[in-house]
Amino acid sequence: MAVLKTLRLQLRFLLPLLVALVAAAYLSVPFLDQLTLRWFSRDLNSRGMLVANALSDSVAEALQADRSTRLKALFERTTQDERLFAIGLCSPDNRLLQSTAGYPPALSCAEAVTLSAQADPRLQLTGGTVNVGSHPVLGMLPGSPQLLGRLILLHDLSFIDRRSQDTRRYLIGLITALGVVIAFITMVVAQLSWRGWVKGTRALMRGEGILTPWLPAPELAPLATELRARLRDLEDEYRRAQGPDATWNAARLRSLLRTQLSGDQVIVVSNREPYIHERSDGGIIVKRPASGLVTAVEPVMRACSGTWIAHGSGSGDREVVDAFDRVGVPPAHPEYSLRRIWLTEEEEQGYYYGFANEGMWPLCHVAHVRPVFRESDWEAYRKVNQRFADAVVAEARGEDPVVLVQDYHFALLPAMVREKLPQATILTFWHIPWPNPESFGICPWRREILRGMLGSTILGFHTRYHCKNFIETVDRYLEARIEHEHSTISYKQKETLVESYPISIEWPGDAEVAAWAPVDACRRRVIERLGLPADVCLAVGVDRFDYTKGIIERMHAVERLLEKSPEWIGRFVFVQVAAPTRSALEEYRSFQQRVQRLADRINQRFGRPGYEPVRLLAQHHEHDALTELFRAADICIVTSLHDGMNLVCKEFIAVRDDLRGVLVLSRFAGAARELNEALIVNPYHVEETADALQRAATMPEAEQRERMASLRSTVREFNVYRWAGRMLADAGRWRLRSRIEARVRRYQAE
Repeated sequence: MAVLKTLRLQLRFLLPLLVALVAAAYLSVPFLDQLTLRWFSRDLNSRGMLVANALSDSVAEALQADRSTRLKALFERTTQDERLFAIGLCSPDNRLLQSTAGYPPALSCAEAVTLSAQADPRLQLTGGTVNVGSHPVLGMLPGSPQLLGRLILLHDLSFIDRRSQDTRRYLIGLITALGVVIAFITMVVAQLSWRGWVKGTRALMRGEGILTPWLPAPELAPLATELRARLRDLEDEYRRAQGPDATWNAARLRSLLRTQLSGDQVIVVSNREPYIHERSDGGIIVKRPASGLVTAVEPVMRACSGTWIAHGSGSGDREVVDAFDRVGVPPAHPEYSLRRIWLTEEEEQGYYYGFANEGMWPLCHVAHVRPVFRESDWEAYRKVNQRFADAVVAEARGEDPVVLVQDYHFALLPAMVREKLPQATILTFWHIPWPNPESFGICPWRREILRGMLGSTILGFHTRYHCKNFIETVDRYLEARIEHEHSTISYKQKETLVESYPISIEWPGDAEVAAWAPVDACRRRVIERLGLPADVCLAVGVDRFDYTKGIIERMHAVERLLEKSPEWIGRFVFVQVAAPTRSALEEYRSFQQRVQRLADRINQRFGRPGYEPVRLLAQHHEHDALTELFRAADICIVTSLHDGMNLVCKEFIAVRDDLRGVLVLSRFAGAARELNEALIVNPYHVEETADALQRAATMPEAEQRERMASLRSTVREFNVYRWAGRMLADAGRWRLRSRIEARVRRYQAE
């Protein structure tokens, strides 16, 4: 009787288990179909792009040489692939120039181009369903590339159904076989452990079993979680593998935009505009502001022909815009659109000078200046962020533009844009450091700022250290799910990738290098203009008048050098170019006065008739003047007390094609993590910095050449196009993933 009772209990459990396993096999089929569709959609996109790239040059040559016979043979050979249904070639005015035998006569060029731009470009034909893709064919004509035609590729989708059916049969068979094995093992275990079996059965009767009626098998959840984790690992491995395998330049960035972000609109948002129109006696003149942000982002906009939204601060800005406050820039050859936002003096005072620069700037730089937070400044900051967000929405041509938000002036803007454009891809780059959680906790509106920034799809910082600080800050102050392994934060069902993208400069082109004067000529002109000794050891620093740049610390180091090595008196000169900035703030005015007093004291102490060891040039210098000064210098001093990256050191390296000169660089600048061949110093340690200046002034030419060659190789390789390319490539992958997921959801709903 006990044996029969045991068998009955086993059958009560095993029969539902077998039924549930078979049901699980069928329930897992939609998941498998989704995964298969995702793989094959990605495969079709990749194959289409590969075929188009392979044919592009040959088609362009044939079109320019008018060789239709060669085109037909080329197309027929290509369509021998079983997945490629047909190929058509359309002219720029949508006329069908050439096609293969399988190309449907009813499909016009205009219809094919329109269909290919849809999220699901399928076309139902008599013989089955095809995927329609349109790819431009460009030819190099005098002046610039020109569109010669469009390749229409029709991919046969029937093979997806065939493979899905095979996979479905194998999966059902496998899970059924596993169910039988599990049932057998369960029976053996139950026979050996009656008490454990009874206990498990009672737990099952209480609803604590493996399966719950009318619900999908939850035991598949770990499998799905593991699969997603493995896919994420593959994506991370792919990103890490995308090293500097080829030189990044404007052409490669344009190619990336055409392939991964083809047809997508790019919008940049920043406080500072790339070109300023000022009134003068001779009319309106155009200036480029001395800004690292503009230096880095402006080449990106020239490459993608997008829209830049910025605060119009020039006295002549209103006179050159159209009715929609837009103007084409650069002025000589407009390549993108500049949309200007007008702020009142009260708004600028509260948003820019107040909250951004008296609050966020010292808070993030931790430069021993207390941040100031006022309620009125916060209200102005929030109001201006909303105005810029509204401008982004107004400029967007579709529901999913690519928006590049620049810097600490717009911490709230990403979430504001996300609210109006949920499908937008928002890349926020934080150009300044991010402090530790304890320091950031000083801000009264810390949670609002973090929520605003987490509206971003991708959030970029200069270094991994800043990324780590931000993730820890979110962990401290918000309820969010953080995946440290993948550097992602999930907040309110939206995922944000937190990644480091070290910013850089545009490497000088051949035309720019050819325009430079020889180093000897640059040095001669600088010596004559500043009245320096002929055998001078010239050290330069180029910064804004900002307390985070360590100007006072480097001047103390120069003073200590002259104290320790009096032989340099009369032969060592430090030239500090310091452009006035934020003069409306008392802290900046006071700092400028302190620097001037220190320079005067050092000159009084060590100066001689006709010789001043410190020359303070408190005025804006144009790019050409800085290039000349950098090429004339023996030493460039960058002693930031806390800096996101610092592009001055990279600009100095870029112009030293003579492989001469020494860079003295603060360890607290983000660039110190890349430029290891510089003399790295702690700017707070005056003795250490003075010794570094002594070493730089006496460094042999052979060592200078070796160090500078390595530095130039690093800056050339890791240039601004690579910075932008990595961000945009990540954005392209996220957009592709979201689009496929949306397509899968629609497929599942159907």
